[in-house]
Amino acid sequence: MSHHLALAPATSDALARWLETEAATRDLSAHTVTAYRADLIAFLHFLGAHWGQPVAPKALSALTQSDMRAFAAVERGRGLGARSLARRQSAVRSFLRWISDREEFDLSAALSARSPRYARSLPRPLTPAQAQDALAQVALHDTPWIAARDMAVLTLLWGCGLRISEALGLDGRDWPFPEALTIRGKGGRERQVPVLPVARAAVEDYLRQSPWGIAADAALFRGVRGGRLDPGAISGAMRKARAALGLPASATPHAMRHSFATHLLAAGGDLRTIQELLGHASLSTTQVYTGVDDARLMAVYRAAHPRG
Repeated sequence: MSHHLALAPATSDALARWLETEAATRDLSAHTVTAYRADLIAFLHFLGAHWGQPVAPKALSALTQSDMRAFAAVERGRGLGARSLARRQSAVRSFLRWISDREEFDLSAALSARSPRYARSLPRPLTPAQAQDALAQVALHDTPWIAARDMAVLTLLWGCGLRISEALGLDGRDWPFPEALTIRGKGGRERQVPVLPVARAAVEDYLRQSPWGIAADAALFRGVRGGRLDPGAISGAMRKARAALGLPASATPHAMRHSFATHLLAAGGDLRTIQELLGHASLSTTQVYTGVDDARLMAVYRAAHPRG
């Protein structure tokens, strides 16, 4: 039980929520979730002992490169093999990226320490053609209203850069969509997201076919029993689509949001605007999300601010 001494209740809750999110958005097996939990408990226990106090979520903002190196050294000293250590560090970095975005602090300096997998461990965005193919494949569901529903949700992720939780959090009162949708994202931050005609048309098509009608105080996107749609249903739809198309395992619903950002950037969008559209607390998150290297970042910056 000593491991749990290092976990403040808020950190324990955050860890449970992260594992749920990972399992839903990345289709992880129960075995992998158990392994990730063990990885994070080992890390948080180490930090608790290292810092001499239980680790609260906000305290993680003080994390340094040397803390990360010390953890790796201790794990190696305990005889953890190279592959297990790499997975453990990857799980820890994934959790830290998630919690820093959620709690609104920047850990890019601590996470950049000797971690070439840092940027690459994000879901790789789909090319525009792959995203279109995935949507077309999802549209082949046997039940027409479910096909229309899954298409509408994925189009909001891909065409508006919504998080899956944000799309599934929409209610009947949010329809009809205005020109720009007000989205309450992580940390209660609000942002304005322009709604593309293709996204509006996809939602309209779904609502026309939905057997549940529309009610102001009910979910916009319904499950087969009429309750709020579960993220797992959308993950399942993408899993079937990628199997049919031979797409990589990284082609998850979350990758559609990444694709939104990368396609915008490729079309000449500037990173600061993309940061606002995605609702990221820090530009470094957007930079990692879009897979932008520093040279590209400076080129984009100079193009957007020629007199800067």
